[in-house]
Amino acid sequence: MPFTGGISLFTSGKDDSLTFTVLRLLFPVLLAFTYFFSSLLVLPPEKSLILGGLMIVYYIPPAGKESIIPLGIGLGIPWWLMAASLAFLDVITSLFVILNFRIALRIPVLGPWISRFLASGDAFMEKHPWLSRWSVLGVAGFVLLPLQGTGGVGATLVGMMAGLSPGKILLAIGIGASAECLIFALGSELIWRLIMENLVLGLGVALAVIIAGIILYLAFRRRFRELHG
Repeated sequence: MPFTGGISLFTSGKDDSLTFTVLRLLFPVLLAFTYFFSSLLVLPPEKSLILGGLMIVYYIPPAGKESIIPLGIGLGIPWWLMAASLAFLDVITSLFVILNFRIALRIPVLGPWISRFLASGDAFMEKHPWLSRWSVLGVAGFVLLPLQGTGGVGATLVGMMAGLSPGKILLAIGIGASAECLIFALGSELIWRLIMENLVLGLGVALAVIIAGIILYLAFRRRFRELHG
């Protein structure tokens, strides 16, 4: 990988014993399961299963916040819980990459994508200097971009390239993911309510939002081609 700035912090100085390796692998997974089972405190079991299924689907491209959150709300999951769940997934995904960076590089599909992204690291940061200049807020803004690759993994890599510490990377992703999820969740909740009250008007507003989202996606994708390299 040509880009090395900030990466050594994540690849050195860690205990390589089997026990610590297993703990690093399992810790984010255990957090995810703890979160899922805690949803039983506020949801009926069948709704919790729906939430759990949506959380799994979130990791399957091209699913994203813009599709999973409206679907979850339409299936009866409270808007605030959908927002919190996907923001939480971005944070624990980042935590997994931070704790297991060298292992992540060996995961099929994910590893090669990380390597390609980091290979263009110098050029990427030169094109987008605001990411380093704004530090935590820069990475948080990156998470807000309506693109594949700006979630927990991509934002973690950008944070590494910007020279942020692991704690600052997690903070940035928490801020950005929370803001993005709240935007999608509140917007989806309003549209679903509008559909229930006036089907034609609600569907018209939903269609307009989808078209606007596609336009924004294409515009940002053209500017951030490195994310799809």
